[in-house]
Parts: sequence; structure tokens; C-alpha cells
Amino acid sequence: MTTATSSPTDQSDEHGLEPDPAEEHKAQQKADARALKDLMKPVAGQLAIGRILAVISGILAVFPYVALVHIGDVLLDAYNTGTAVDRDEVERWIRILVITFALRLFVYLIALLVTHFADVKLGHVIQLRLVRRFARVPLAWFTSTNSGRVRKGLQDDIGTIHQLIAHQPVDGTMAIVMPLALMVYSFVIDWRLGLLAIATLPLYVGAMSLSMRGMGGKTAEMDQRLSTVSARMVEFVTGIAVVKAFGRVGRSHRNYQDAADEFYDFYSEWVKPLIRVSALGMSFLAVPLILVINIGIGSILVHNGIVSTADVLATSLIALLIPYALETLMHSMWSQQIAGASALRLVDLANTPILPSADETVPHELRSHEVTFDHVSYSYGTGPDAILAVDDVSFTLPEGTVTALIGPSGSGKSTIATLLARFDDPRSGTISIGGVPIAHLPDLYSRVGFVLQDAQLLNISIRDNISLGRPHATDDEVRRAAGAARILDEIESLPHGFDTVYGADSGLSGGQAQRIAIARAVLVDAPILILDEATALTDPESEHQIQQALSTLAHGRTVLVIAHRPEVIKGVDQIIVVNDGHVTAIGKHEELQDNPDYARLWKLTGAAKRVQK
Repeated sequence: MTTATSSPTDQSDEHGLEPDPAEEHKAQQKADARALKDLMKPVAGQLAIGRILAVISGILAVFPYVALVHIGDVLLDAYNTGTAVDRDEVERWIRILVITFALRLFVYLIALLVTHFADVKLGHVIQLRLVRRFARVPLAWFTSTNSGRVRKGLQDDIGTIHQLIAHQPVDGTMAIVMPLALMVYSFVIDWRLGLLAIATLPLYVGAMSLSMRGMGGKTAEMDQRLSTVSARMVEFVTGIAVVKAFGRVGRSHRNYQDAADEFYDFYSEWVKPLIRVSALGMSFLAVPLILVINIGIGSILVHNGIVSTADVLATSLIALLIPYALETLMHSMWSQQIAGASALRLVDLANTPILPSADETVPHELRSHEVTFDHVSYSYGTGPDAILAVDDVSFTLPEGTVTALIGPSGSGKSTIATLLARFDDPRSGTISIGGVPIAHLPDLYSRVGFVLQDAQLLNISIRDNISLGRPHATDDEVRRAAGAARILDEIESLPHGFDTVYGADSGLSGGQAQRIAIARAVLVDAPILILDEATALTDPESEHQIQQALSTLAHGRTVLVIAHRPEVIKGVDQIIVVNDGHVTAIGKHEELQDNPDYARLWKLTGAAKRVQK
């Protein structure tokens, strides 16, 4: 007798097999269910109350049918015996019918009211949770995160969960309890009529099971493809100006078109056979077919004296409710699947890694405002796909000096500058101010100010934009900051002055917006200043005024400036040359003449200057 054994090669092949789609789908469903449970915790009690009320409402739905049967029996007995109708009995059952129907409707509305309040509460809780999380995530995360994903989470996904919270607990429970209660009652009336009421149900369930096969995986894939289309749409809209400027379709447009076409092909291939099978299933529950079966066969039972006409009419009405209940149940199952994927995305957003908070209870005395980078490294992303942007960088910015950070595009200059502003923490090494790591400074942004290429103004008044870093600043302080930024006269010439809302027909140019951002930095009065090519996106007419404002702002501060123009580089106290994430040279202009990286950059900037002239 021989025993089969697996060779190392067989084991290797076994481990190298592609993942089982069914197992992946099950794992995805479990992850969605966990996310949904986590997300619904704040309103779990209210949803339970809504379901209990829905059960009560579903059971109450039986009593109007009981009343109808008894009223019918009283009327038929009077007709068959030729006697007067028992008005008291009829009126008693009519009162029971009206009261129970009204009570069922009232309980149902209360249940929906409870779940809708739960939906409002949950939406507020999710938004508050995300806002609080986003307030603590690294600022660099916002530039690297797909804007389509964030938009879908904050708008679409919260909206998707509405159906699950506000309607599904009540309607889904009703879709189960009410048909079951009514079918039980139909069997109580007569077991044969009960069978007639559900005669076509097995055929419908079979057809629907066939159409629903693989529905979970397809739904998840559809949701993912919609996310891709959304992200590509945002990318395309963001670059629409470039597309128009060059008069041709760009790469972003092609990406969006390809994503939309792929979604169309996928959805058409999936839905066409599903519609055919679904139509077949619905034909088994068509009203004419149900009436033919129940009334036709029921008439035979009435003719043979087995049941009464009232019994047949009541069970026929019950049979007509089953399609509606099943349709509601199917819709609830679909909502559950869609909401699960949405919940997982929201939970992922809510669990975005955050920057550790500084311990505000520990006092930190700064010896100075000297900035030190000590063997700092930083990479975008994690794992094997991480991109090393800054590698083992060390330098010092002496207090009260101006340091120019120069290098070719993509060399890591902006990354170094944003690490000083703690847009993110370095993967290794330390950045400190006066001997204290910046991660330990809770008031970092009162010590470090920055003016970036993009003015980053909000759609609020100019006064509020300037005082954003010091909300309690007086009007005189705001005016002085605007004067130091060379923008006071232009603001006061506006129809509403400092009350003008930026972006709402304010008529401000890019250079004026940049000077408002400089005024904001002046008002904060931080001892350390980061200037990231602050004049790169401004018009030549504004450039001189911005340079004057920056000179006023930089006076007496520790300044790190990213600049390319030779005249700016020559006038600084220190120049740091960066190439491919490394610091390759540090010194003054005269000391770096022989450095090949610096000479190459100086040549390029000099050539650019001649071209501008």
C-alpha cells in the first residue's frame, strides 16, 4: 500500500495559487459587517427599539383581516338565512378593524420616527468623528489622499447609510414579520387556503436565488468601480483648465473615459441576464396569476362547502401582499450590502493614522529659536511601495538668519520645509527648535509660520482670513498686519473693505491674495518662518510688493526659504543644496562656487533670468 505525499514543488504550487474569489468575498463581507457594526454602535439602542415597534406593527396587521373575515361571515349568514344583519356585531368588528389598522399605522410611524432620529444622530456622530480625526492627521495626508475617496466618504457614503439606518430596520423587519403573521393566519382560516396563498412563492424564490447568485461579489465590484469613476472624475475636473488650454483631450480625460466605459461594460454584462431572470420571477407573483389561483380554486372549495367566500377573499388579499413584502426584503438586503462597503470606507477614514499629540502638561523651555535637522529621513507611503523623499538630512538654521534651500524639481526641498512645519513626522531622525523636538511642542504653529505658493485663503471675510491664526486680534492689529504686507490700501478700496468675503466677487488678484496670506503670517508673528516659493505663482506687477512684504516679515526671524532666483540666493546667510533627497552642500554663495550641483543650479537659474529679461 502506498501513501501519497506532496513534494516541495507541489506545496509551492499550492501556495502559489491565486486567491479563491469566494473566500475573498466572504472575507470582504465579514470586514463590511464588522465596520457596519462599529459604525452603528452609537444608535444600536434606537435601532433595536425601531425593530421591536416594527414587530408589533407587523403583528397588528393581522387583526384587520380577522375583522374582515368576521364581518363577511355575519353578512353571508344573514343573506343565506334570510334574516336581518346583526348590526351590533358588524359595528363591533368595524371598530376593531379601524382601531387596529390605525394603531398599526401609528406604531409604524413611531418606529420610522425613532430610526430617522437615529439616522440624524449617526450622521452627526460620523461627521464629528471624521472632523476630529482629520484635525489630527498629518497635513501631508491631505495632499496624498485621493480627493475622490474623501468626497465619496463624506457625501456619498454617509448618504448611502441613510437607507440602512432610517428605513431598513423598520421596513426590513416588517417585510419579514407581517407576511409570516398573515400566512399563519391564512393557515388558521384553512390549511388549503394557506397553501394557495403561497402557491407561487417557491417558484419566485427559485428564480430570485438564481438571479442573486454572486450578487455580493458583483455589488462589491460595482461599488469599487464607482469609486474609481468618482476619483477619475475629480482628477479630470481638476485638470479641465489644462485640457481647454491645449485644445485636446489630456491623460486625465482618457482615464475618466476609460473608467466610465469599463463600468458601463461591467454593469451591462451583469444586469442584462439578471433583469431577464428577475422578470421571470416577478411573473410568478403577478397579480392576475395570484388571483386566478386563489379565487379560482377557492371558488371550488366554496362550492363544496369547505370554506366561506369571506375566507377566500381574505386569503386572496393576504396573497397579494406577499410580492410587496418580498420586494421590500430584497431591497433591504441590497441596502445592507451597499451600506457595508460604505461603512468600511468610513471606518477606514475614521482610523486614518494621526500625529501623536504633544504633552501640554510638560513645560518646554526653548533655549533659542535655532532649528536643527538631525539625520532626518522621510518617505511617502509605507512598505515596498514607499518613496524615499528625504534621506539622512542634517543641518542647522541659526537663529535670526535666512537660509535658502535650493535644488532641482523633485529633490525634496518642499518636503524638508513641510517637515519643519510638521505636516508629517519623519520616519527617522529628529527636528528640534531650541533643543526641543517639534513633536513635543503643542504651540508649534505660534512658533513656526509659513507662506506657501498657494495663498490658501478661505471663503470668509478678509479680516477673518488675516486673523485666522489669531482669532482674537483687534481691528488695529489686523490693519497693521495688512499695512506691513503692503495690502492695506487695496483692501480699504474694496466696497466692503475688510468685511469683503474672499471669493465672493472680491475681485482680488493672485498677488493680492498672496499678500493677504503674508499679512496673516505677520499677525501670527512666529519667530520661525518658512517661505516656499511665495512669488512663484504671482504676476510681475505684484512681485515687487510681495518681495517688500516678505522682507518686512523676515526681519529678525529664523527663515527657511525655497527660492530659485540668483539675487535671492546671493543675499542669504546660508545656502543648502539638496539633490535626490540628500544635502550635498552647505555654505554661502562664494563658498559654493566650485560645487558641481550648485554651479549647475546657478547656471540654470541664471539662464532662466536672462530668458525672463
